[in-house]
Amino acid sequence: MSEVTRIALVGATGLVGRAVMEACVGREDVRLVALSRREAPIPKGARMEMFVADPANWGDVLQDLRPEVLVSALGTTIRKVGGDKDAFRAVDYDLVVDTARMAHEAGVERMISVSSVGADPHSDNFYLKTKGEAEKALMKAGFKRLDILRPGLLRGTRTADLRPLEGLGRMASPAMDLLLRGKYTKYRSVHASLMAEAILALAMRKQQGKFVHEHEGLHRAAKLLPALEG
Repeated sequence: MSEVTRIALVGATGLVGRAVMEACVGREDVRLVALSRREAPIPKGARMEMFVADPANWGDVLQDLRPEVLVSALGTTIRKVGGDKDAFRAVDYDLVVDTARMAHEAGVERMISVSSVGADPHSDNFYLKTKGEAEKALMKAGFKRLDILRPGLLRGTRTADLRPLEGLGRMASPAMDLLLRGKYTKYRSVHASLMAEAILALAMRKQQGKFVHEHEGLHRAAKLLPALEG
C-alpha cells in the first residue's frame, strides 16, 4: 500500500478547493481534511473530514490534526466584496498569510498555495500586487517546501452566478488559449480539475525548496500524480 499523505485544505468552498476534494475520491494515498468558515458539501464517496471553525481557531485545529501539507485555495474577487480593497486584502493576503503562519507553528512542513499568473509585489494592479505580496510573505514563512501555483483564468463549474461577460470569457478561453504562445503561454486558462491533480501530485513531493509553477509547470506536475489503483 502506498504511503499516505496527510493534507489540510483551506478554501474548500471555492472552485479549486472543491476540485481537490473531488480528486481525492477513491484515493488510498491521501488523507484529506478541510478547514472552513462555513459548511460546504462533501463530494459523494469522499473519505474526508471537514472542520467548520472561525479562522482565528484554525491554528488549534491544525495542532490537533498534524497534517504534513497545507493546501491554500483561499481567495475572493473585488466584485464579491463590492469593490472594497480592504476586504479583498483581508482574504487574499491576511487570511492566506495568517493561516500559513499558524500551520508552520503547528509543525506543518510543506505548503501549496494557489496564487495568480502575473502576481508581483511591485505591480500597479492592486489584485496582482496583493497576490505578489502574499507570495513574498509565504516565502519567508519557514516551510521546508513551498509550492506557489500561478494559474491563468480558472475554468470549471462554479456554484456562484457569473456575470454574462465573465461567463462568455470562460467559454471562449479554450479558443483564446491557442493564440497565447511563447512567453504568453503562462496566461492560458487552466481547468480546476487539472489544478487539483497538480496539487495532489505536489503534495506528495518531499524535496525541499521553494517552487513556482505556471501553466506548463502545472501540466507537468499533474502528470506526476499516481493513477488510482484497481
